[in-house]
Amino acid sequence: MKKQTRILVAEDDVATHQEWRETLSSWGYETAIAADGVEASELINSFQPDIVLADLRMPRKDGLELLREIRQTGAYLPTMIISGQGDVPEAVEAIKLGAVDYLRKPVDPPHLKQVLRNLADNVAMRDENLSLRRRLAEVGELGPLFGASAAMRRVLAMIERVAESAASVIITGESGTGKELVARTIHQMSARRTGPYVGVNCAAIPDTLMESELFGHERGAFTGAERRREGCFEAANGGTLLLDEITEMKPELQAKLLRVLEERRVRRVGGNTELTLDVRVLAASNRDIVQAVKDGKLREDLFYRLNVFTIQLPPLRERLEDLPILVNQFVQQYAAINKRDVAGVDDECLAALRSHPWPGNVRQLRNVIERALIVCRGRIIAKSDLPDEFQTASTAENGCVKVILGSSLDDMEKEFILRTIEFAGGNKTRAAQILGVSAKTLYNKLERYGSEAA
Repeated sequence: MKKQTRILVAEDDVATHQEWRETLSSWGYETAIAADGVEASELINSFQPDIVLADLRMPRKDGLELLREIRQTGAYLPTMIISGQGDVPEAVEAIKLGAVDYLRKPVDPPHLKQVLRNLADNVAMRDENLSLRRRLAEVGELGPLFGASAAMRRVLAMIERVAESAASVIITGESGTGKELVARTIHQMSARRTGPYVGVNCAAIPDTLMESELFGHERGAFTGAERRREGCFEAANGGTLLLDEITEMKPELQAKLLRVLEERRVRRVGGNTELTLDVRVLAASNRDIVQAVKDGKLREDLFYRLNVFTIQLPPLRERLEDLPILVNQFVQQYAAINKRDVAGVDDECLAALRSHPWPGNVRQLRNVIERALIVCRGRIIAKSDLPDEFQTASTAENGCVKVILGSSLDDMEKEFILRTIEFAGGNKTRAAQILGVSAKTLYNKLERYGSEAA
């Protein structure tokens, strides 16, 4: 349940107390009223408000004295000063002391309502981020991300630092390591969390449609454009845009993307008007991003524009100490979804999971646990509930390939390639990267081995 924001009003005019209480309560705030600065100081300790509204002129302790006292405690307590028509010098002094705003009497209710809404949102975001930081320090948890290993703790700490900035971030890592989840977490921990989050996979959209997908188009801009359509940049305005697999975008479109990022303006395909943008751009890739620049897959100028921060996600095989945490989380998650009374996995099952190479990383683990939870018959998942590849020690499982004396070089090469594809979870592009050959070379060899291998 969302916590009700608490507001303390320090006002010496008793006749207006009830009016303040009724107005703020009708806006959804929990309210306390102090008759002067001394009483306000006491209520700050007992009522623990999230926001303070303080009249500048009060007996015993005025608004400036109260503001100085709040600042001396070092507490984060947004304070607004309410001043009369002739109190401009004191109001300016209040801003210098750290007041977030000052309001002239008579107070304009619509303006006050908007200011309080903005402050309440900031307070809620700060409280949530503090809670996330505590979870990160205690158990290595940051929102939906988990990891007690040193590798993941470094990642989580980096996310925490960059989230509150406006900087662009490149997220790299193998397929299934959680790049999109990292992007969503950065958005949720940022000041843009109430704005839209839009993700677009640059590898999944045909080149001919990619420009329209990103920038939108006007009616009649091309064959089939029967109506105006906003692009991803417009949809993400005021929020965050993730460009996933950015190295798959054709170079000429990367040049247009760079221009949009530099000028913060976008023009729809077939349009004449430029639209102003306020979008934080995150990019992700499962390639070595520096090598992608060298290979011409990513423009160097675009790389430097996006690469304010880089977050490199470790593969699951390099953070196996996190496996029990992840398994437990997935068991809880899918037990709730499937309404199953399943508590965890047994030791033999966990050992089998530890011995797997996990070419599909955390995504593959999640799918394995979901399947095992559905097929298991008791409260504990056993090794027998896992897919077939976990039941016996295979050549791919221990990372070895058997060499049979008397085999031809072609037969050995075929076996090695097939086992590498198995290790890569059937992903031939990933297998080619492991083998150090191009995807085209790999496909040519598979075609030579016959349709069974391909």
